[in-house]
Amino acid sequence: MSQAEVVREAVRDVPRRPRPLWTLGLLRSELFTTLRRWRTLALLAVLAAVPVLVGIAVKIETSDGSAAGGSGGEGPAFISQITNNGLFLVFTALAATLPFFLPMAVGVVAGDAIAGEAHAGTLRYLLVAPAGRTRLLLTKYATVMAFCLVATLVVALSALTVGALLFPLGDLTTISGTRISFADGLVRALLIALVVAASLVGVAALGLFVSTLTNSGIAAMATTVGLLITVQILDQIPQLHAIQPYLFSHHWLSFADLMRDPVYWDDLVKNLELQALYAAVFGSAAWARFAGKDVTT
Repeated sequence: MSQAEVVREAVRDVPRRPRPLWTLGLLRSELFTTLRRWRTLALLAVLAAVPVLVGIAVKIETSDGSAAGGSGGEGPAFISQITNNGLFLVFTALAATLPFFLPMAVGVVAGDAIAGEAHAGTLRYLLVAPAGRTRLLLTKYATVMAFCLVATLVVALSALTVGALLFPLGDLTTISGTRISFADGLVRALLIALVVAASLVGVAALGLFVSTLTNSGIAAMATTVGLLITVQILDQIPQLHAIQPYLFSHHWLSFADLMRDPVYWDDLVKNLELQALYAAVFGSAAWARFAGKDVTT
């Protein structure tokens, strides 16, 4: 081999540095591709339907003037206040969807992130582009986190619309018994939606890690949802109280503390710290697995 050929081979082996604009284009492409899939649209439609069903059920139940939830207080938090203020439907819908519907949707999208590309035969072509495995994995995770926010806002906006149509709006009473304005209530509803979205980053990282373990998108999605259900069951067994504070779902409903006056921050901070820990652990595991993965499809 001549010296010129050696130089050409060396230059060819040097990884190309992706430009920032190219990276933004990759992220934009991933977002559009994810949000335009029929599966994703179906998941968002189901999430949007939950507040509609809850609102109609409460409206029918209270048509005779009785309080929602009954005297025993059954149902998610805030449900007894919906008839007084439709804004409480936002809080109720988020409390109803957070234990299963929202994390299930996130688990499906995260589980399909890498495994779906491998199954479709497009993962190898993505790696040929000047992205690099680390940058591609970060882009995938950013896309899943964006879906967390979109899914949460879909639930909140659907609930706000249904609540405004079926129930009165106005000043509302916090859990602490103080009165706040409707504008303040809207701000708190937005903060609650952001906290709920942040509560799903641990599931997103777990799903992404599972997605790097297999080339089957269906297997990755099923495994992620199965792990989610398992963790939820473990969090309900009293004998496992020692490990429950370390389960990613344990502090999910702490967002209700944002409706106190003053706000209780302890459980909220614990929840965000726990989600950050899960994101760091499973994000690192996903990177370690994906960086050394033999991509043949």
